[in-house]
Amino acid sequence: MRTIALVILLGFLAALLGSPAASCQEKKDLKYVGVKTCGMCHKTGKQGKQLDRWKDTKHAAAYKSLLTDKADQVAKEKGSEKPAAESPECLKCHVTAYGVDAKMVDKSFDSKNGVQCEACHGPGSAYKSMAIMKDKAKAIAAGLKAFKDEKAIEEFCKTCHNEESPTYKEFKFADMWAKIKHPVPKK
Repeated sequence: MRTIALVILLGFLAALLGSPAASCQEKKDLKYVGVKTCGMCHKTGKQGKQLDRWKDTKHAAAYKSLLTDKADQVAKEKGSEKPAAESPECLKCHVTAYGVDAKMVDKSFDSKNGVQCEACHGPGSAYKSMAIMKDKAKAIAAGLKAFKDEKAIEEFCKTCHNEESPTYKEFKFADMWAKIKHPVPKK
């Protein structure tokens, strides 16, 4: 299982490093800032109330789901000697920024907030300012991960929503995407 996780992680990193934002990311000390920082701007109606949308998803409760007896039982059945909330096999998908260098985590970041904005959009320290976020090209150049289409989003989702998960059920991307997509409303 660790080999598969490593392959998935390396694939994700390769995708990031192959993106136009990667050269910018290599030049900066990007940090994960957390949902509270992102949510400061993404809570308004003008932004589509994206923070509220996230709060209503299973992503928001992903870490908390590991704190249950059922999760510990699943982890034990899969060979983990640790509780689910301490098991790398569980944390890699239930916590944003799990396993990254501590230098990449801002003091504002709380891993207990589960699968947060930056799990998909990348570390936000360089693109979090309003001046940058108002210009999508600037935000992408500063490290915002943007997906070219829904197929790319689906492939990214499958880095966690796959058969490696001990609780995997068929992943119906269209249904799941409808529950979590969070576009900025058109003006």
